[in-house]
Amino acid sequence: MSKIKPAKGAPYARILGVGGYRPDRVVPNDVILETIDSSDEWIRSRSGIESRHWAGPDETVTAMSVEAGGKALADAGIAPEQIGAVVVSTVSHFKQTPAVATEIADKLGCGKPAAFDISAGCAGFGYGLTLAKGMVVEGSAEYVLVLGVERLSDLTDLEDRATAFLFGDGAGAVVVGPSQEVAIGPTVWGSEGDKAEVIKQTVPWTDYRSGEVARFPAITQEGQAVFRWAVFEMAKVAQQALDAAGITPEDLDVFIPHQANMRIIDSMVKTLKLPEHVQVARDVATTGNTSAASIPLAMERMLATGQAKSGDTALLIGFGAGLVFAATVVTLP
Repeated sequence: MSKIKPAKGAPYARILGVGGYRPDRVVPNDVILETIDSSDEWIRSRSGIESRHWAGPDETVTAMSVEAGGKALADAGIAPEQIGAVVVSTVSHFKQTPAVATEIADKLGCGKPAAFDISAGCAGFGYGLTLAKGMVVEGSAEYVLVLGVERLSDLTDLEDRATAFLFGDGAGAVVVGPSQEVAIGPTVWGSEGDKAEVIKQTVPWTDYRSGEVARFPAITQEGQAVFRWAVFEMAKVAQQALDAAGITPEDLDVFIPHQANMRIIDSMVKTLKLPEHVQVARDVATTGNTSAASIPLAMERMLATGQAKSGDTALLIGFGAGLVFAATVVTLP
């Protein structure tokens, strides 16, 4: 018989607060067209993107995260020192070590929480949310700060006609804490590593360091392959998340998919047969694709504008490089 005492966590977990940060600089499509042979109409028709935010020199991954995290803490009514863990999803923090989560926790005044980074691309927020829920229920942390943050402008090839217009910068954050009722459903997540080449960094950092390549590494993707996978396969994953939560599309109030592309979002809405009353996040139009930050940024904007309200039932799904995915149903804070 085991001598280990059982954990004493909360019965369930929930999102208690949300915060976001978008860099000051707004970059319209006209700026992108200075380096690629395209048109504003083509960019809008292919992606739905009108503009995006790019970070300035002082808007670092850390600085943006501290702004977003501070807003999430204030929204949740939780003091920084109550945070037991900080989880940061990012692919654009260029120091391999230490984890940027440790610096963010320190600057927020969180004391001595567990702090670590994860790399799960555009599904990173869903991965972080799932880890946070587990910590709260298991009892290793009463409150967890989950951040998705990217400076994808640093990894954008402005001469690549297929991707130059896609990416933006920003940070989104949520505080996860105890709940007496189910407010974060089961996560349907996974990966398809046989498709890892569909979205990838052009070359390893070591190739650039050694001088084997002259161009700084960037993100590249096979657009049509990504579109087909996202529309057909991710709609199935979204439905599985609904089934796991025991609800139907009619029970939903809000749909917040990863803000990759407006055509993907609209196609998923159609495939899932979402009722007209379901409010759909389309933050990609003015924020672009911010990878791990896109879902919390879209959530924050919907709540701030009244498109969504506290207590609404929302379906979240993220998907991207790996290829990885994560979907769950939550109650909005």
